[in-house]
Amino acid sequence: MNHLDGKYIVSTFEKGFNRKFSERKNLFIVLGLLGDLDSFEYVQSLIRCLDKLNRSGIDLFIVGIGNKSSKERFCNYTKLPYKYLKVIENSYFHDTLCLDKGLKISTIPIINLMLMCLGFASPGTISEVLRGYIGDSKAKKLFTNSDTSPKFSFLNVNEKFFDRINKLDSQRPFELATLRLMNMVEVLSNWEIYMMDGENLTQRSATFLVDSNYHLLYSYYTKGLLGFSENMSNPLEFLEL
Repeated sequence: MNHLDGKYIVSTFEKGFNRKFSERKNLFIVLGLLGDLDSFEYVQSLIRCLDKLNRSGIDLFIVGIGNKSSKERFCNYTKLPYKYLKVIENSYFHDTLCLDKGLKISTIPIINLMLMCLGFASPGTISEVLRGYIGDSKAKKLFTNSDTSPKFSFLNVNEKFFDRINKLDSQRPFELATLRLMNMVEVLSNWEIYMMDGENLTQRSATFLVDSNYHLLYSYYTKGLLGFSENMSNPLEFLEL
């Protein structure tokens, strides 16, 4: 049961959120642990187009594994408005939607996570790591002078910093790698807050776009680390914003 229909997905979210959804298109995103680097990177892509989503008639709902403390920390760091995110303390929701659990060859979760970081049972991870260092002519800049640009508390990283490397109007070398380093520092500095459930260190994510008639317009199930979208150069391409 890997390809669920729209009605089942909406029903699952309605039970999880204890509410009925609007008669607009609904974008449902299921994250793993909030401390997963994919969770940070996905949300950092989303916050740049929240206004466009609303103008396009799409309502956003995000579920992630965490608690009140990790939600507060995550939203403050990523600048995601609290209203979009619901936290749950286990993977029952993910299991109901048949999401991938990630690598489970060891009884020690951190070993499974480290192996996935090295590319084991994690398709596309190594190439994604390399893309972060060499740049991507098909992707947009990540660091600009805008309010939505990522901020590093102890290092002045902005557009001018990367212009010294390359003044391309696309994603420059080391730009994505720097963002991932920023996110990693945030997680490691607050590990007990973000990674409160060690059993779900490798839990993967999924994306569903459903219209008002319960038609499933798009779905994507993540398999590997750093692979939350079919097109990582343009993660939200499926929305056609």
